[in-house]
Amino acid sequence: MDNIAVNEPRAARPTRWSLARLRQGQRTQDLGPVSLIVRFIVLLGAGIFFGLPLLWLVLAPTKTDSQFLFANPLSFGSFARLGEAWTNLLNYDNGVIIKWTLNSIFYVVASIIIQLAVTIPAGYTLATSRFAGRSLTLTLTLVTMVLPAAAVVLPNFLELNLFHLIDTPWAVILPAAFYPFGVYIAFIYYSVTLPKDLLAAGRLDGANEWQLFWNIGLPLARPLLGVLTFLSFTANWNNFFGPYVFLQSDTNFNLPVGLYTLINNTAALHPEFASELPIHRAELALTGVIMVLPVALVFLFAQRAISSGIITGSTRE
Repeated sequence: MDNIAVNEPRAARPTRWSLARLRQGQRTQDLGPVSLIVRFIVLLGAGIFFGLPLLWLVLAPTKTDSQFLFANPLSFGSFARLGEAWTNLLNYDNGVIIKWTLNSIFYVVASIIIQLAVTIPAGYTLATSRFAGRSLTLTLTLVTMVLPAAAVVLPNFLELNLFHLIDTPWAVILPAAFYPFGVYIAFIYYSVTLPKDLLAAGRLDGANEWQLFWNIGLPLARPLLGVLTFLSFTANWNNFFGPYVFLQSDTNFNLPVGLYTLINNTAALHPEFASELPIHRAELALTGVIMVLPVALVFLFAQRAISSGIITGSTRE
């Protein structure tokens, strides 16, 4: 009996995620029926407001041009029209839509890798170190965050042109890799969650700053990785203005710039243009679905990591 008692498993320690869910459940129980009804109405209205355009976009590739104009916006056309739209899109300009999709994937993956390699060490350093120029660096990071993209396009263009990078993949990747918002999020995250006593103990044991980051700071960044990866993926996948300015060849375009090209160079919305395989409204809508679908899938599969990162970054044990 004594052996059984000794080997009994200990109760698992509550995690930040479980504690936050428990507090959320307690708050929900404290709400009255009127508050719950109001919440339900607000959430239902938000779901309808944001969900109907997505539903229309999914149904649009199944319709002919006449159905676009006269049929119910939320009606379903036919699978035959969907297949025709897909065939026309693949055959347009020797399948350039596939090249645009592969370009977008490459730009996004390369940008995310560089962003994570830069933002997490930078945020960790700003949160744990005191050095000359630290306050100025934080201030410049905040100022850069609020600058509109159009304000830095000309300096970026001149710099990229100086190094002969215009109309190359690096013209998209390098500007996107500079991510001040990610640096600031990492700074806030480490400022709140990183135990200072643990760092002090590591220094007493003879660990240098790189060893502290690798053995303490980086393992603690797992929730942060989910948040930064999702935000970076969304921003880079939908990036239009930079690639539109820095890229000139059709084969280097990403999907947003490619969709803009389809709209302006086909008979879909400009009857004066014509092509051997016309791109109509259904083909444009199908391109929109291709753009939206990866973001939706990434969010659905990563929402637990995103929520965990936000909760972890806003609480301290």
